[in-house]
Amino acid sequence: MANNTADHPPGNSVADGNHDGDFGVTVSDLRGLMELRSGEAVNKIRDDYGDVQGICRRLKTSPIEGLSGNPVDLEKRHAAFGKNFIPPKKAKTFLQLVWEALQDVTLIILEIAAIISLGLSFYHLEGGDSEACGQASGGVDDEGEAQAGWIEGAAILFSVIIVVLVTAFNDWSKEKQFRGLQSRIEQEQKFTVIRKGQVIQISVSEMVVGDIAQIKYGDLLPADGILIQGNDLKIDESSLTGESDHVRKSLEKDPMLLSGTHVMEGSGRMVVSAVGLNSQTGIIFTLLGAGENDEEKKAKKTKTQDGIALEIQPLKSEEAAESEEKEEVKPVKKVIVPKKEKSVLQGKLTRLAVQIGKAGLIMSAVTVIILILYFVIDTFGIQGRSWTSECTPIYIQYFVKFFIIGVTVLVVAVPEGLPLAVTIALAYSVKKMMKDNNLVRHLDACETMGNATAICSDKTGTLTMNRMTVVQAYVGDTHYKTVPEPTAIKPDTLEVLVNSISINSAYTTKILPPEKEGGLPRHVGNKTECALLGLVLDLKRDYQPIRDEVPEEKMYKVYTFNSSRKSMSTVIRNSSGGFRMYSKGASEIILRKCSRILGSDGHLRVFKPKDRDEMVRKVIEPMACDGLRTICLAFRDFPAEGGEPNWDAENEIVNDLTCIAVVGIEDPVRPEVPEAIAKCQRAGITVRMVTGDNINTARAIATKCGILLPNEDFLCLEGKEFNQQIRNDKGEVEQERLDKVWPKLRVLARSSPTDKHTLVKGIIDSTVGETRQVVAVTGDGTNDGPALKKADVGFAMGIAGTDVAKEASDIILTDDNFTSIVKAVMWGRNVYDSISKFLQFQLTVNVVAVIVAFTGACITQDSPLKAVQMLWVNLIMDTLASLALATEPPTESLLLRRPYGRDKPLISRTMMKNILGHAVYQLVIIFTLLFAGEKLFDMDSGRNAPLHSPPSEHYTIVFNVFVMMQLFNEINARKIHGERNVFEGIYRNPIFCSVVLGTFVLQIIIVQFGGKPFSCTALTIDQWLWCVFIGVGELLWGQLISSVPTHRLKFLKEAGHGTKKEEIHEEEMAADADEIDHAEMELRRGQILWFRGLNRIQTQIKVVNAFRSSLYEGLESPASRNSIHSFMAHPEFVPLSEEEARIPPIEESGEEIQTLPGTSSSLSSSVMLGDSTSSTA
Repeated sequence: MANNTADHPPGNSVADGNHDGDFGVTVSDLRGLMELRSGEAVNKIRDDYGDVQGICRRLKTSPIEGLSGNPVDLEKRHAAFGKNFIPPKKAKTFLQLVWEALQDVTLIILEIAAIISLGLSFYHLEGGDSEACGQASGGVDDEGEAQAGWIEGAAILFSVIIVVLVTAFNDWSKEKQFRGLQSRIEQEQKFTVIRKGQVIQISVSEMVVGDIAQIKYGDLLPADGILIQGNDLKIDESSLTGESDHVRKSLEKDPMLLSGTHVMEGSGRMVVSAVGLNSQTGIIFTLLGAGENDEEKKAKKTKTQDGIALEIQPLKSEEAAESEEKEEVKPVKKVIVPKKEKSVLQGKLTRLAVQIGKAGLIMSAVTVIILILYFVIDTFGIQGRSWTSECTPIYIQYFVKFFIIGVTVLVVAVPEGLPLAVTIALAYSVKKMMKDNNLVRHLDACETMGNATAICSDKTGTLTMNRMTVVQAYVGDTHYKTVPEPTAIKPDTLEVLVNSISINSAYTTKILPPEKEGGLPRHVGNKTECALLGLVLDLKRDYQPIRDEVPEEKMYKVYTFNSSRKSMSTVIRNSSGGFRMYSKGASEIILRKCSRILGSDGHLRVFKPKDRDEMVRKVIEPMACDGLRTICLAFRDFPAEGGEPNWDAENEIVNDLTCIAVVGIEDPVRPEVPEAIAKCQRAGITVRMVTGDNINTARAIATKCGILLPNEDFLCLEGKEFNQQIRNDKGEVEQERLDKVWPKLRVLARSSPTDKHTLVKGIIDSTVGETRQVVAVTGDGTNDGPALKKADVGFAMGIAGTDVAKEASDIILTDDNFTSIVKAVMWGRNVYDSISKFLQFQLTVNVVAVIVAFTGACITQDSPLKAVQMLWVNLIMDTLASLALATEPPTESLLLRRPYGRDKPLISRTMMKNILGHAVYQLVIIFTLLFAGEKLFDMDSGRNAPLHSPPSEHYTIVFNVFVMMQLFNEINARKIHGERNVFEGIYRNPIFCSVVLGTFVLQIIIVQFGGKPFSCTALTIDQWLWCVFIGVGELLWGQLISSVPTHRLKFLKEAGHGTKKEEIHEEEMAADADEIDHAEMELRRGQILWFRGLNRIQTQIKVVNAFRSSLYEGLESPASRNSIHSFMAHPEFVPLSEEEARIPPIEESGEEIQTLPGTSSSLSSSVMLGDSTSSTA
């Protein structure tokens, strides 16, 4: 058939320097070929190479045996055709990150102020009568002091540098972590190839041109190739072309397979023709250029295009934009999935930060104005001086000093530590979650998980072990409760049964001997088929000889399993010239198409509808009630004299079947699942099961898992019934109807992906109930893609999951186990709590510092806390505290409270009580020290000091006490739900202990040796003890505060809300966005009106077309390489008349997308879906 040169790399190959000479085809030939489509490609292959086998011969590979895997040969191929690796975009250098950190507005203001202050401090009056300038110059008696004026400016600059370096270092480590995660995801991506006639899995980056790859339903193609043999293959090429219709591939019509596209149906084999940068995805990326300068171009481009391009790039907060850029770093093999709207937490934080920022700005402006007015009135009004030219620099120095005080107030008011705390908390969690088998693909998914109120889980593989075995069978009119002995079945029936199972299954599915002695045999491939092959082995027969007799090439036609068929059929040619077709599938579907059955004597007898009903009642329902999945096996003969049937008329072909047997397959519940589900229910999370299985099976499994509890009023629906209840006469989904169904729904059986997507979207959009729902979804099949994308958190299965599912998910469960989801909930809640702890601590610091700086400045013309001290407080309190509080490990007790949900404020009333309570204590102490400290400690007052006077003991004590109180309050901040014991579990967090001790040591150094830059003088041991004593008072005061019942304090407000219900209705109408904060709303309003105009005019299809045409401009950003799928996942894209018109979810065939919205009612009834790939029945 093809020459098998691949087994021994040619020794006498043309040994000229040109590597391409070794193969009969060059890179450019193949690139040229891969750019052609359908008919053109077929003609080109025919004219230049004869056929695909001809290409294989030139590439020195065998379509059956594959490559030899000889390292020398592989190396040659690498040299000639390149490696299957696309170099990622260059990481930002540390200097670039420093530059980005410097862009922070408050820092820029500080830098300018410091530079002016520095410049002015070097400008001295030459001999002029300094008295003339009034008290302004008072105190500059000694030259040394005047010289020291530059120190403050320099210290501010130095602090700014430290803040910038810390920020840049954090970004850099975040980026590094992200890349590590990315490469880990890359390495885990394996692909099946044939080498030396053996089917093996290799890492995607090891694939070479000439490899023979096996492709199947759910694969993401890692390289370009040409089809050698295919069964009913359909590919989703939307990621490259923007065409949403699935493209049918066959040798005669269109054999070209492109990297980055998804296999939606069927299976086959291809010869790899281009890898890495020469593949179609690689070429697009080369066009994108991994250069940095595209960033600017991209920005310009976006502005120039009409509405559409603007929509492609949703507005995001800086945080999100940052992580978005990190997303683009991903190497190309992944199609980059843009995240949904901003995560719940980010929305709340952005809103909170904006509020705090505004308040801080107002305070600082007021401070500066009061200071300047006071100075001007005092100097020129009361003292009656005139502004003279020689006094100008001194006055300007005063104004600069006031300005610096104002900026200082602002710096302290804005919690810069927030983004840092969030990053640290998330990065730390992600690292630890790896150990708990959660591979997090999007950082914000882990905190969203903590808010989850509902989990829609698959059954197969997640709740069950996905190790299927046949435990009951109905053959020859007998229902066997255990697998029958081979002798109990008539030989002819047995023969048909064994052939049917062996031939009508994917040949990639095998049962291999166990790895360890005494272990269970290994199931490879589709688990349902493995169960059937196991039945063949139990019947003391072997499937391999039958497969060898009928290799895949001899199969005449294959109708592969897909979600709408729920069955699989294979046609082979008999020796007599006729055809035989074997079918298997969900029992109720196949039985409906059976007109005969093999009786107890092994002969055919007629099978009427009433026989079928009896069989359903007596065989299938009892099996299903035992939690078994029922599969029916059947066949049909087409005699030679009838001529060749029309294979495309599938409904007529798969009909008039003869039933061979019905088997019951058990998939045992994972032993740890019931416990995990009970934990979820205790934690206030509703678990729903969405499966493609029969309703009785689903109900039985749900009862075993504890999803359905006895004596409770819950709904179990089938997909069809569910759709009848939620759709109106026109077939459109109505939210009000859905709201009546979902709260009680626990099991949705025989559901299609559309149903799953509808349910998830319905729950997320729903506004009934006290809180809005946050939904997590698990999925493993290609068909779960839309629901995974729509969910707030999508979990994909790492082992059983298809590439498509992993691509659409946020977290990958590396052990496919439901208990890992519970771990994710725990980590998510922990992140949320960590950030709340940090906020509680940070806001106390902010409130106190701002009030002290403000009142101090207004009363004494000078902030008691100097700019550099403020920066130190800001640095330690922000950076180090975020480290300390964000790395608390989670405890089981987190699972004992209800989830916060979407609209729960970040700062609860208890936290508000703590913040204000501690602020009161600190303010009282500080003002006492400020205005009476010199009497208490018997020393000189530091108030009203002239411009460059030396630091006073008085103000040093104020600063030191302030820091001590913050340090002890950091311990208080460890608890946010009003617990008493703040030390509980403190030894479990070494980072916290080391941060607190480290800060304390640094504070001693600053006070004792900080001198002029920090405006400090050394304190005596007595004074230190007093400072620490006042600090410890914080802990006692904390106990006092927690004794006050929160519900008595009616005046306390919460802050940092999510979206209110009232707002939801308006916003939902405006755009399907859960978390648009108001700063963004302003920006968006203009855009929305503009899009509203656009969207009203254009129908769905025009939008799709516009998207196609703008695809090539859109390709400027990898994030838009996402075709219509993301187009639906993006809030910006959904037309604003969202409810009237919604593009039907992906899985429907193209025809449905062509019809206008509203007609998609037929979908739900026609598309009935398996609960995953594994439900191949």
